[in-house]
Amino acid sequence: MNVTLSMTIDQHEVLRHHLFPGDGLEAAALLLCGGSGHGDRYRLSVRDVVLLDHDKCKRLDDRISWPTDLIIPHLDHAEELGLSVVKVHCHPGNFPQFSEVDDVGDRELLPVVRSWVGADIPHGSIVMQPCGRLFGRYLWQADEMRSMDMISVAGPDIRLFPAKAHNRNSPFARSQDQAFGDGTTATLARLRAGIVGISGTGSPLLEQLIRLGFGEIVIIDPDTVEERNLNRILNSSVADARADRLKVDVAEAAAIATELPTKIIKVPSTLMSPAAIHSLSVCDVIFGCVDTHTGRFAMNLVSTYHIIPYFDVGVMLDAVGEGDAAGRIRDIFGTVHYIVPGRSSLISRDVISLRTVAQEGLAEADPQAEEQQVRDKYFRGLNVSRPAVISINMFAAALAVNDFLARVHSYRQMPNSDVGSIEFSLGQLRLTADEEQEDCALLRPWLGHGRISPLVGLPELSEARS
Repeated sequence: MNVTLSMTIDQHEVLRHHLFPGDGLEAAALLLCGGSGHGDRYRLSVRDVVLLDHDKCKRLDDRISWPTDLIIPHLDHAEELGLSVVKVHCHPGNFPQFSEVDDVGDRELLPVVRSWVGADIPHGSIVMQPCGRLFGRYLWQADEMRSMDMISVAGPDIRLFPAKAHNRNSPFARSQDQAFGDGTTATLARLRAGIVGISGTGSPLLEQLIRLGFGEIVIIDPDTVEERNLNRILNSSVADARADRLKVDVAEAAAIATELPTKIIKVPSTLMSPAAIHSLSVCDVIFGCVDTHTGRFAMNLVSTYHIIPYFDVGVMLDAVGEGDAAGRIRDIFGTVHYIVPGRSSLISRDVISLRTVAQEGLAEADPQAEEQQVRDKYFRGLNVSRPAVISINMFAAALAVNDFLARVHSYRQMPNSDVGSIEFSLGQLRLTADEEQEDCALLRPWLGHGRISPLVGLPELSEARS
């Protein structure tokens, strides 16, 4: 089983300030985590950070203990909500592994936590080093503690702390690490990415992730290849269109043909399905290549509930609408939005609106009622742009992938905290970075909740209806 844990940069900073107050003594906290399991993966997402009072703990430079009644209320809370409990403490001396004292303490604490909470979920123990690095282990169904495969911190910089290093001696790794930083290939080989939409921007984005050496990639798309979209789907053919082959099948076959190690996990359904949400919920990063408000809203929810960095890719062609020049392109725009879970969202950035989400849902469920509401001017008529120029889509996809790489191994001159989104204009030859916007009051309360029922709080994703 691959068990990972994710937290936000804000949660990480709260922990770091508490665990290293400057006195050289150990300190401790508890993490109450939501979770989601799918296949052989389980992802813990930090919901609450509980700081254990320094004055109520017995603190030394190589160990820490506390009275049982200090944590009982939090164990009761975890039992009530079915949350995983993860102990965190520091090693002020920078000891890079669990100590013998830690082993004894975890063997006493974690079985008690498992029995107390009762649910069939993992519980764990994490150590933070002075540099902020984290490493951890978990206890689940057996009595043996196992290493967490990855601990990730989602912020303007994406910090990834894998349990083990992969062999990086291949020419593939050496040339890539030279460009983007030592260890890039080894880190990417541990990651699962999710791509929603495998057509215009999703197809070239998938190709790049495979060539970068991602370990696993979830691809979600319900549609089949058609002759009208052969001009923008890599590796597709006229034969695929005539055979009505699923886009995910074509993409998987092309990936297998490369003989590269990336594993493709295909989900031939819409994003608004339990199968798609489950697959995305255990990803380490997700990319949205969809053009509906509903799809973008759902991806923003997955990012929030499971603390997953989210890159949203959008392209728009500005064309003359009427007259002799009708159809002539005036400019080509695109934007890559990077969403840090718990901060701003596509809603607070005014990229999507809940009114349009509601309209799209009504259009699918009751087209006649939707038409009536448009006539009544309750909703404005939908106008979805679907650019179909491969050079534009590949440019946008590359921009998103390079933004991701810059956040894993920084290479930009400006700090990542100054780059909330990147907008381009090919007509004006302009590339502009916009700063992070204000936090989203609507989504922030659901940070780290993990899998709930209905999924990501949407009634249409009730598994009883699937």
